[in-house]
Amino acid sequence: MTFFLAGAPQDPTAIPPILSSVMSKRPALKPYAQIGEAALYLGDAREVMNSLPESSVDMIFADPPYGLSNGGFSVHSGRQVSVNKGQWDRTRGTQADFDFHFEWLEAAQRLLTPDGTIWVSGTYHSIYACGYAMQLLGYRVLNDIAWFKPNGPPNLGRRMFTASHETLIWASKSKKAKHTFNYKAMREGDFPSDRFKRPGKQMRSVWEAFDARESLWPLTTPRKDEKTFGKHPTQKPISLLERVVSASSNAGDLVLDPFCGSGTTGVASLLLGRRFIGIDSDRVFLRDIAKKRFLRTSQQLEAAHSSTPAAPEGL
Repeated sequence: MTFFLAGAPQDPTAIPPILSSVMSKRPALKPYAQIGEAALYLGDAREVMNSLPESSVDMIFADPPYGLSNGGFSVHSGRQVSVNKGQWDRTRGTQADFDFHFEWLEAAQRLLTPDGTIWVSGTYHSIYACGYAMQLLGYRVLNDIAWFKPNGPPNLGRRMFTASHETLIWASKSKKAKHTFNYKAMREGDFPSDRFKRPGKQMRSVWEAFDARESLWPLTTPRKDEKTFGKHPTQKPISLLERVVSASSNAGDLVLDPFCGSGTTGVASLLLGRRFIGIDSDRVFLRDIAKKRFLRTSQQLEAAHSSTPAAPEGL
C-alpha cells in the first residue's frame, strides 16, 4: 500500500483550509475536533449530515448499527461473552430500524457529489434494510462485496450455519453517476494477504482482508497497534478501509463516515491523502480513540514528510 505524504498538520484549533472551502458554503455545526485534514463531529448522524453543504462529499463509508445488542451471547477467544455493545446498537423494531436507515441514507445521498459513491457495511441483521432503502432512494448498486471472516465465532445454538462474512454494498448516488473506480490499482495492486486475489487478475467481489504485517494467518480483528488508545466493539481493520478508500476515491477527495467510532476510515483516508469528516454520537469514542488516532497519524505523516529528501532543482 502506498501512503500519501501530506504536509505538516495545520493548527488543530483552526478549520483546515481544504475543509473550510467546503464548510463555508453554509453555516455548519462546530466540529468537535479538527486535526490536519480531518474534522470530527459529535452528534446524530442525520442531524450533522443535514447541516453540511449539498453535493460536497466524494465518498462515504458507513458502518451503521446492526441492532445485535439483544441480550444474547457469542464466543470470543474461546469464552462466552455478551453481544451487547451499547444502547446505540439496540433494535427498535423492524419498521423503526428501517426508517432510521432510510433517513440517514437520504441525508448521505444529499451530501454526495453527482458522481460520488457510498459503501455500507453490515450483516444480515441490517444490510437488507439498507439495500432496500437505497433502491427506494434511487442509488445505483454497483457491487455487493462479501468480506470473508475465516475465524468467525461458532454458532452456539447449533441450529444455523456459522456466520463467516459481512456484506459491503457499494453504490453510486444515481444511475447517471460516472463513479470513480481505480481499476488498475485493484487489478495490479499487491494484496498478499488475500487468497482470493490473483496477481494481475481482476479483483473479485469476495475479499479476505487482514494484514500480513501482523500474522501469516487471516485476521478479522484490528492489529494490536490499531487498538493502542482503546477499541470499538465493531472496529474494522485498517486493511479493509485502505482497500475501500483506494478503490473508489482519489487523492484530495473528501471522505465521510457518519458512524466513525474509532476513526479507522479517517486514518485510512489521511494515510492515502484524502480529506475526512467523521461523525459519531458517542463522545468517548471520539475523545479517547478517534481523535488520538488522528493526531498520531498526522504526526507520522509529518515525520515522513520531513524525512523525505527534497527533489533536486530542475526536476
